[in-house]
Amino acid sequence: MNISEIKILLDKEVEARNTISEISDEKPDPLMVALKYQDETVALICALFAYGNAGLIVKFLQSLDFSLLDASDEKIRKALSSHYYRFQNAEDIASLFIALKRLRCQESIENIFYAGYKKEENVLDGLWGFMETLQSVYPRQTRGYNFLTGCVPKKLSASGTHKRYMMYLRWMVRKDALDMGLWSKIDKKDLLMPLDTHTFQVSRRLGLLKRKTYDMKASIELTDTLRTFDESDPIKYDFALYRLGQERLA
Repeated sequence: MNISEIKILLDKEVEARNTISEISDEKPDPLMVALKYQDETVALICALFAYGNAGLIVKFLQSLDFSLLDASDEKIRKALSSHYYRFQNAEDIASLFIALKRLRCQESIENIFYAGYKKEENVLDGLWGFMETLQSVYPRQTRGYNFLTGCVPKKLSASGTHKRYMMYLRWMVRKDALDMGLWSKIDKKDLLMPLDTHTFQVSRRLGLLKRKTYDMKASIELTDTLRTFDESDPIKYDFALYRLGQERLA
């Protein structure tokens, strides 16, 4: 297919996939849980645990009591003492709840992201600032916790895709049948693709992405390509590309 045919395919997929029926018990997605709460902090927890089998992700998220975000540190630790998810043990999970509880007593997640973003309208600057702030309110250094919350890379060339944070930004900034649009300070034109293995591989097959390395530079390159399809909203193609790859349709 040439680039015009690919754009037609993706535009059709966007229209077809932009429906709440795309996420269900048959097609589980962590966004299912986030949509129930319409809360930036709950949505971030849903996004950060969004790795692995989609059905197991949703099952784990549904087991969490998000009212703990208003509880004491001791109550949080006790309530989550038997919880674990893949690389995260109970203390890692409790630490995330405690950190986010402390954070939202100080400032909204949107405002923290915006403080870094507004300088050059760069969502990565916003993300690095948020990661540093999250670590400062409740310092913790374990493999499981660092995998969950992420670490600021020394340079962009050493950065992974930060897919879960990019997906979270999509949920927060965009507004349609799926994305919640709870934020107003960041422009959707500046979002970056939440690149996972499905979107990486299908984008390479379609010729949208030439970079062979699965990293942040690949996410930026793919986003730049998609901006030629829609300069004001390049990330609207994310869910369509994800499903095309997941369902092996392209």
